[in-house]
Amino acid sequence: MQNRAKSSVQPKFVGQFEEYLKRKGLKMTKSRRSILEQVFAYDGHFQAEDLLVSMRQNGYPGSRATIYRTLPLLVKSGLLTEVIDAQKNSRYEHIHALQQHAHLICLRCSKIIEFKNTEIDALQKKVCKAHQFKPVKYRNEILGYCSECQTEEI
Repeated sequence: MQNRAKSSVQPKFVGQFEEYLKRKGLKMTKSRRSILEQVFAYDGHFQAEDLLVSMRQNGYPGSRATIYRTLPLLVKSGLLTEVIDAQKNSRYEHIHALQQHAHLICLRCSKIIEFKNTEIDALQKKVCKAHQFKPVKYRNEILGYCSECQTEEI
């Protein structure tokens, strides 16, 4: 996580979130702005509790309830992706400037490994075109066992 003095959220993402909130009749509060900033400062996947700890360590105000209410808003606004791990826990990651990627999720330890494969991307486009389907979001998850968990007794 980065410190409080430096915001890593791009103005276009702030605008996107503000516009989404406005359409829903909601306002951009200081708490929501703080959560947005910390989400974009986070590198990798995180859970709501991870975000709460990070915010407190970085001097941001924010309650557990506000975080749990704001994360779904960020998902619906298109700024966060929610990944459900093997234990059915929600993990989040902020959007990567149009970088589509997929996830390998370990069923034992819930480790999430990101990967990108141009062949999978091309196949997705081909399938969508064949069915005259306009894709909005790409999502690919493969469940299995990471290399560490394969060597342990299951």
